[in-house]
Amino acid sequence: MQQATHAGLAAFAPLTIRQFLKLTVPPLVVSSRCHSVIPPPRDSDEKEMLDRMLRVDHAGEYGANRIYAGQMSVLRRSQSGPLIQEMWNQEKKHLERFNEILAENRVRPTALLPLWNIAGFVLGASTALLGKEGAMACTVAVEESITEHYNSQIRALMEKDPERYTELLQVIKEFRDDEMEHHDTGLEHDAETIPGYWLLKTAIQLGCKVAISVSQRI
Repeated sequence: MQQATHAGLAAFAPLTIRQFLKLTVPPLVVSSRCHSVIPPPRDSDEKEMLDRMLRVDHAGEYGANRIYAGQMSVLRRSQSGPLIQEMWNQEKKHLERFNEILAENRVRPTALLPLWNIAGFVLGASTALLGKEGAMACTVAVEESITEHYNSQIRALMEKDPERYTELLQVIKEFRDDEMEHHDTGLEHDAETIPGYWLLKTAIQLGCKVAISVSQRI
C-alpha cells in the first residue's frame, strides 16, 4: 500500500500543477439537433423548474468528470486505469449531452463550475492516493448520490406530466442507469474493503448533497 501511495504521489504531483494552471471551463456549444428534449415552457414557473433541473444535472456531470480526471492522474498506469477510463468515457458523453441541452435552451450553467473543477479533481486524486479501493469507494459514494438525485427528478417529472417530458425522462433514465452501473462496478472492485469505508462514503455524500443544493440556485 505504501509503494502504491508513493507511486501515486509521484504521478499526481506534476499533473496537479498542469491541471490547476488550466482551470478554464469549456464553453457550451450549440448543438445542430433540430429540436430540444425540453418542451417550450408554458410559464415562468415551469421555465424556472426546468432551468434549475438542467443546471444541477450539468453541474453533477461536470463534477463527475473532474473526479475521474483526478483518479486517472494517479491510477492511469495501474491495473485499474482502463476500468476508470471506461467509466470516465461514459461521463464525458453525459456532460457533452447536457452541454448541448443547456445551450439549446439558453440555460446558464452554475456559477460554481470553477469551484467544482478544483474540488472534483482534488476529491478524485486524493481518494485514488489511497489505492484502487479508495477510488472505488469514492465512485460508489458519488454515483449513489447522483442515482438518487436522478430518481427524484424522474419521480417529479412523472408526477407532473410524463408525456410532456418523455424525451427528458429518457435522457435522465439512461444516465441514471449508467451511474448505477458505475456504482455496482465500484462495489465489485473492493470499494467496501478500504478502512473507514462508511465514514469516507458518508463524508463524500454529504458534500454531494451540498453541491446539489447550491448548484440549483447559483
